[in-house]
Amino acid sequence: MIELESVPELIDPVMVAAFEGWNDAGDAASTAVAHLEREWKGEVFAALDAEDYYDFQVNRPTVFLDGGVRKITWPTTRLSVVRIGGDKPRDLVLVRGIEPSMRWRSYCNEILGFAHELGVEMVVILGALLGDTPHTRPVPVSGVTSDADLARAMDLEETRYEGPTGIVGILQEACTHAGVPAVSLWAAVPHYVSQPPNPKATLALLNRLEDLINLRIPLGELPEDARAWQVGVDQLAAEDSEVAEYVQSLEEARDTADLPEASGEAIAREFERYLRRRDGGPGPGVSGPGHATDGSESSTSYLRDNAGGRTRPPRPPRAEAVPDEAVPEEGGADEAGGSGAEDSSEE
Repeated sequence: MIELESVPELIDPVMVAAFEGWNDAGDAASTAVAHLEREWKGEVFAALDAEDYYDFQVNRPTVFLDGGVRKITWPTTRLSVVRIGGDKPRDLVLVRGIEPSMRWRSYCNEILGFAHELGVEMVVILGALLGDTPHTRPVPVSGVTSDADLARAMDLEETRYEGPTGIVGILQEACTHAGVPAVSLWAAVPHYVSQPPNPKATLALLNRLEDLINLRIPLGELPEDARAWQVGVDQLAAEDSEVAEYVQSLEEARDTADLPEASGEAIAREFERYLRRRDGGPGPGVSGPGHATDGSESSTSYLRDNAGGRTRPPRPPRAEAVPDEAVPEEGGADEAGGSGAEDSSEE
């Protein structure tokens, strides 16, 4: 471990982590954390020793010139902190790095050591997977946890995935065994347009994170970038009749599956987000993070407990029940849900 600065005193901190590699289709997750660092001017206070966790033939260092002097940037994982002001200020601890090549248990223990020292109340890990989802529809984002109590309290899915996993799954399980509440948020990226960047998926992850921790996140140019991305993919799809036909089949399947979501909780969630952005504060029925205006405890009480180039797609699949597992960015089975799942269980 390399200490870059003294560890700051934090207020009600939540740790948000993302890792480049297997669990980061379209670079959507790592870009989301980079966006938070940029918008809130995060200050790096620590980094993990690259020698301990990375194979430099897999993740090679880069050389650059700084004022005529050659310097080297080593692949690593860095931690930064941002402070959000307002009536009830709080801090975020941002973890951004590359999935390690080795010693995953030690890697997770080191991150959890920082979480313990900083008094982190919850860990949120962002991930992105490849799925059978059309680029023309809202990006599906699933929230999962290994903690049954947390799943009930925050309306999340309790993961039941079995199979190969990435650092996202390992870190979530490490948090669970250490008694630290942990949630993974997974965005589904269209597999036929998987090249980074994918600002639409990044935006969807940030919106879901905003809902989860009841905090307004400045989006900057992301909404416009997402619209431009979709227009660009529309144009690419229109140039290939086979791709256009495939996208249409995905749209039909998605629209049929989403009919029950066109009312009730989904509409309420979008309305609360709209009010939060308009007013710059929590949504209706919330007087502050973790508290409802009627005096009842909300699902975010965990956060305020101070005690504690486009590829050609395959032929459209037959209409059938969606499987439980998904295909990650590299094409293997991952814990992030079904290959066509919109709300599948991830880890």
